[in-house]
Amino acid sequence: MTAASPPDGDVLVRAVGAARTFGRGPAAVVAVHGASGQITAGARLALTGPSGSGKSTLLHLLAGLDEPTAGTITWPALGTRRQLRPGPVAVVFQGPSLLPPLDVAENVALPLLLAGRPEDEAAAAAHQALTRLDLEGLAAKLPEELSGGQAQRVAVARALAGQPRLILADEPTGQLDHRNGAVVVDALLEAAGTLGAALVVATHDPLVADRFDGRWSMADGRLLVPEGSLSCSA
Repeated sequence: MTAASPPDGDVLVRAVGAARTFGRGPAAVVAVHGASGQITAGARLALTGPSGSGKSTLLHLLAGLDEPTAGTITWPALGTRRQLRPGPVAVVFQGPSLLPPLDVAENVALPLLLAGRPEDEAAAAAHQALTRLDLEGLAAKLPEELSGGQAQRVAVARALAGQPRLILADEPTGQLDHRNGAVVVDALLEAAGTLGAALVVATHDPLVADRFDGRWSMADGRLLVPEGSLSCSA
């Protein structure tokens, strides 16, 4: 963590007073209160806090999957929200969310195909991502034939196929035992290093959080960044 302000070319995502409220009137729920911070190139950051603290909502805002109801989220070094996926920003969710009718290679290639990439390019990118995670032997298997740890690693491969500069993982080990969880974190860290990508992992597991250089925490929807620090970098 550093208090210095890096040039915008190194800032992958910046939040300024970003808030997210669900609902209106007396029933409104503020999931994130005025979060400010920035993620710089090469960051290795754990976003910690108990379930319901707002981690997932904040991660979705940083990924451009959702929009703040107050404040701003921008991606100075990555472009506009429409340009984020697949490519500059990859998201790994708590569950692998693989499509049952498709085999592993097809699941990994699917986001690229939906984005308009030619079939041969998407297949080559999928093969490369699976090879990077030592999963090429599973390419022809269906999701039902995979263990939980294997399926989550395939989900990591799917996220990496677009060669992202920022990887955001939302409780990627939440449904796994410690051994398989450690394997998934290994895969994320190794892949981020190979790609030169920043990596942010939301987790409530201290064993996962301890593997990261930087840490932000959340409590009751508020982002708690160490005093004087708005940036996380390698």
